[in-house]
Amino acid sequence: MQFNVDKCSVIHLGQNNACAGYSLFNKPLKVSENERDLGIIVDNKLKFSEQCNSAVNKANATLGIIKRNIVSRNHGIVTKLYKALVRPKLEYCIQAWRPYLKKDIDKIERVQRRATKLISECKNLSYNDRLVKLGLTTLEARRNRGDMIEVFKLTKGLTKMNSNNLFNYSTSTRTRGHQFKLAKGRPRLDVRKHFFTHRVVNSWNALPSYVVEAESINIFKNRLFQIVWCSL
Repeated sequence: MQFNVDKCSVIHLGQNNACAGYSLFNKPLKVSENERDLGIIVDNKLKFSEQCNSAVNKANATLGIIKRNIVSRNHGIVTKLYKALVRPKLEYCIQAWRPYLKKDIDKIERVQRRATKLISECKNLSYNDRLVKLGLTTLEARRNRGDMIEVFKLTKGLTKMNSNNLFNYSTSTRTRGHQFKLAKGRPRLDVRKHFFTHRVVNSWNALPSYVVEAESINIFKNRLFQIVWCSL
């Protein structure tokens, strides 16, 4: 397969990057600050703010269509539409680009705030009360849950990826906690600290044994949901 030079570009990563020039078929490649890869916008700072803005804009546009075209404000109808059409846009490949800047976290959460306010019987309730009434959790809690589900799949061998290539298992002889604890590294940069393989360690290690040692993914999800729900 021959590459189209005009569609290829270079992103320079790292503060000490020499920003060298690259060429393909003797043609210089353009330098870009961000590019879309498999639907995810990756920028040269690995902060994913552009991806966050893109996801929020798509979700708000879909929510606007629902607001303009669906007359009913019944919680059953609006909630189902939100779950099916809006929320997936905010969670597509979220484990790869999960936001860690407060401004991005708040920006995503505002979409759900706006969606729950559409429901007539929830207009005068606080956000937390609306979530309880509708049986929802915050999107940040769902991202935590999604991280834990991915770690469970990896540690139990339920994916094609080898968990040993991503995690180092703890060799501590302490008996407290479960037997699948992960070893925590010491990343130098905040960007690295918030990558999937680092950010999940504390939350995973803190899970009770009966959750981590679940016999199946569905049992794990149910037990994990009970913990998330009780924390609201």
